[in-house]
Formats: sequence, structure tokens, C-alpha cells
Amino acid sequence: MSIFDGMMGNASEIDLIKAEKEMKDLLTPTEKVEHAYKLIRDLLIFTDKRLLLVDKQGVTGKKVEYHSIPYKSVVHFSIETAGTFDLDAELKIWLSGSSAPIQKKFNKSLNIYKVQSVLAEYVLK
Repeated sequence: MSIFDGMMGNASEIDLIKAEKEMKDLLTPTEKVEHAYKLIRDLLIFTDKRLLLVDKQGVTGKKVEYHSIPYKSVVHFSIETAGTFDLDAELKIWLSGSSAPIQKKFNKSLNIYKVQSVLAEYVLK
């Protein structure tokens, strides 16, 4: 991911082994990271059991908030593909009990259909 993509709020796919090492204290003994995306310092982690959103805060990023979302809590999701002039693709996820969606932007080089497919695989079980 280029520094420009990071400044623009775009996400890119990251190595699964690196993501598992970073999440080792949060994962259950039988949980596996299957897909991981980085947004500047934040992470979007798809495991075989849940979705983890990692929000690194402050200047140093030492303060971290972890959101654990069971796939069964996802009631609706949508994607918006990148266009000719709009270089961002966007994923929106609505959770039960919340009216506002979680929104994540991805750069044009990332296949937003793949991200949607991963989410759909777990939500639609």
C-alpha cells in the first residue's frame, strides 16, 4: 500500500501470518484468520468465526480498540465499486441494533467483490 493510499483512507490486503501473529492474544485456540486488510494503521480481519475491526488510536497507535463482530450480527451489507473518477470502492456493514453502517474504503487495485464474497460466505451460513 502506498503512502498516498493510506492518506486517502484506502485499504489493501495483508499477509495472513502477520495478521495472525498480531491478533494472537484475541483469537480463540481454534480460530483462523482467513482474510486481512490494512487501512493506514487499522485492520479489518475476517476469521472463520467472526469479523475483527482493529482501531489504532492516537499519534503512536499504542492505544487500540478491538471490535469483535459475530457474523450472525450482520443483517445487511453492500458494496460500491470504484468508478472512472471515483477511485475508491466501499464496503458498508449494518449490524443488528444499529442504524448506521460500518464503512470501510478500499483502493481500486483490491477486488471489492472478493471482500464481499468473504463476508457473504460467513453471513449467509
